[in-house]
Amino acid sequence: MSRSDTAAETPKAAIAAATAAERRELADLLDTLTPAQWDTPSLCAGWRVREVAAHMSLGFRTSLPGFAAELLRGRGNLHRMTDRTARRDAAAFGARELAALLRENADHPWKPPAAGPTAGLAHDVVHGLDITLALGHPRRVPEDRLRLLLDAVDPRTLRFFGADLTGIRLRADDLDWSYGEGTPLYGDAQDLLLVCFGRRLPVGRLHGGPEGSRVPPTLVA
Repeated sequence: MSRSDTAAETPKAAIAAATAAERRELADLLDTLTPAQWDTPSLCAGWRVREVAAHMSLGFRTSLPGFAAELLRGRGNLHRMTDRTARRDAAAFGARELAALLRENADHPWKPPAAGPTAGLAHDVVHGLDITLALGHPRRVPEDRLRLLLDAVDPRTLRFFGADLTGIRLRADDLDWSYGEGTPLYGDAQDLLLVCFGRRLPVGRLHGGPEGSRVPPTLVA
């Protein structure tokens, strides 16, 4: 199955419920981490687990005018702004505070500006995977959430996150899902979601690909 209209047809209430559940589950996971795990590098380049967790709560703590002011301080560059605020907030909040911010705002309606209905869920699922894959944690994202997000992947997503899938067709090992055209590249559905969001994965998580069945080096760390 390639892209479908699943995401567009899913009621907003169901997406909101999935997002809230994801946030609560991630908060519970964060509460189990050791100090060393909080300082482990995540899949977000340059961020430890604590910077990722701090970034995940930014939208709950920042009004629209406040967001605009932060963007201005970042000279209009969204990535520069999010990097600065994540580092600042990771230093300002303790581990339990960061977990509590996610749990207490589980039902918050925030989603990235000018984004589609699943964007808030995607934000939390992808950043949760940035943490769990880096830690080698066995958590699996529930299938219904993965399907919503995988079916919403489009060229705009790939462009925004710098995911170059030229000549590659992603095919999930554990779900009936594929995307793109070209030589098949296989992996777990949640790992392929990370590929679509521009993440480089640990070696061994993907298989197949072009050039004699080699995984493109741009997709692995």
